Amino acid sequence: MADRKKRLIIRTLIILILVAAVGFTIYQIFNKKHVVEIGDTAPDFILTDVHGKKVHLKDFRGKAVVLNFWATWCDPCKREMPYINKVYEKTKNQKDVVILAVNIKESKFAVENFLNRYHIKFPVLMDKKGDVMDAYNIVPIPTTFFIDKDGKVVDKVTETMPSADYLQKKIEKIKP
Repeated sequence: MADRKKRLIIRTLIILILVAAVGFTIYQIFNKKHVVEIGDTAPDFILTDVHGKKVHLKDFRGKAVVLNFWATWCDPCKREMPYINKVYEKTKNQKDVVILAVNIKESKFAVENFLNRYHIKFPVLMDKKGDVMDAYNIVPIPTTFFIDKDGKVVDKVTETMPSADYLQKKIEKIKP
């Protein structure tokens, strides 16, 4: 009798585990997030920059847009920020190029300290709730999108950019 009871418990546990695995698989299939890839239209958003100004991505149609997602605690982000800043200083007066950085879920205080420490001059937008990060399905950071004048993603870099020249070459490919 004791053996029968043990077998019944083991069988019940196996069935429960199988049902849970199937349920999880079905959940994953239906909750799959769209990954923004090359050729996709860049998801539109409105965010506020560190100075309180609202920035709407669609306002930059007709221009080349570099959209970088980053965080202050991210060491690879710290390494590429000087490169982005250097290219921004070269391109800031060009009317057909826009460089935007989206900070992910951090306080304004932390972001401003970072910007001051690294002497960052380019526009930094605050994604406090992570909505834009979710829309672009950002994993890992840094992730940088290169968006053409029509709002299409032309390139995507999911690692640290190795140099300012590398970034400049990417921008040249998307300029109108």
